[in-house]
Amino acid sequence: MNLSLIPQIKHTDSTNFFLLSGPCAIEGEDMAMRIAEHIITLTDELKIPYVFKGSFKKANRSRLDSFTGIGDEKALKILRKVSETFKVPTVTDIHTEQDATMAAEYVDVLQIPAFLARQTDLIVAAAETGKTVNIKKGQFMSPESMKHAVNKVSETGNEQAIITDRGTMFGYQDMIVDFRGVPTMKQFAPVVLDVTHSLQQPNQTSGVTGGRPALIGTMARAGVAAGVDGLFIETHFDCANAKSDGANMLDLGLMKKLLTDLVALRAVVNEF
Repeated sequence: MNLSLIPQIKHTDSTNFFLLSGPCAIEGEDMAMRIAEHIITLTDELKIPYVFKGSFKKANRSRLDSFTGIGDEKALKILRKVSETFKVPTVTDIHTEQDATMAAEYVDVLQIPAFLARQTDLIVAAAETGKTVNIKKGQFMSPESMKHAVNKVSETGNEQAIITDRGTMFGYQDMIVDFRGVPTMKQFAPVVLDVTHSLQQPNQTSGVTGGRPALIGTMARAGVAAGVDGLFIETHFDCANAKSDGANMLDLGLMKKLLTDLVALRAVVNEF
C-alpha cells in the first residue's frame, strides 16, 4: 500500500500491514490515552504503521438506552490530544454531512460506517474535506459494488480512499467474510479487514450485540494470508465493562502476542 494515502502515518515499514486500532467509543481521556500508549509501544517495536481509532459518537445503536458518547466536541478533543501527544493519525466514524465538517477539524481519517456505505451525500462531504476516507463495505454489498463508493471519493478530486471489509450478513445474527473479495476490492483502493466487527453477532433479542472474540486471531491471520493492506482491531483493557461492543473486542493484554504473530506471518506472505 502507498502509505501516503494517510499523510500523517509513520512510514515505519511499507512492507508491513498497517493497523487501525483503539476502543469502539471514546469513553474518556484517561482510557483513550492508556489504550493509545499501549498500542503505540507495540507498533513502534514491531514497525507497524498505526492509526488510533475511536468513535466520537455512536449513532447506530440497537436500543435507545445504549451508550452513544460523552459529547461530540469533548470526544473529538480527546482524539486530537491522542494525535498530538503520540504523533499518530486518528480515525473516527461520521454519520452526517455535518459530522464530516466537524470531525475533519480534529482527525485525519473519516470513516463511513457500513450501514451508510451507499449514502452519496455523506461520502462526498467526507471526500470534500480533503481527509482520507475509509469506507466500510456494507454488510449487504458485494465487493464489486465498492468500486462505485470509491469513485464517489475520487470524483471529488480526493484520491485518499480506503475500503474496509467487516463481513457480510449470514442469516439474521451472524456474518461471514468472503476473502475472495480482497483481490477484487484491491483493484479499487487499499483494503483493510475489520477483524473484530466481522465477528459480531448482531440483532440479539436483548438488543445488545454479541460476538466471538475467541476467533480474533483466526480471522486476523486469515486476513494477512489473503493479502489485506491493513487490519482494524477494536480493543479495550476491560472488555466486560466497555460501553460499546465489548462482546467482540480484543483484550488489550492480548495485543502484543497477536501483533507479533501477524508480523511474522506477513513476512512469510511477502515471500510469495
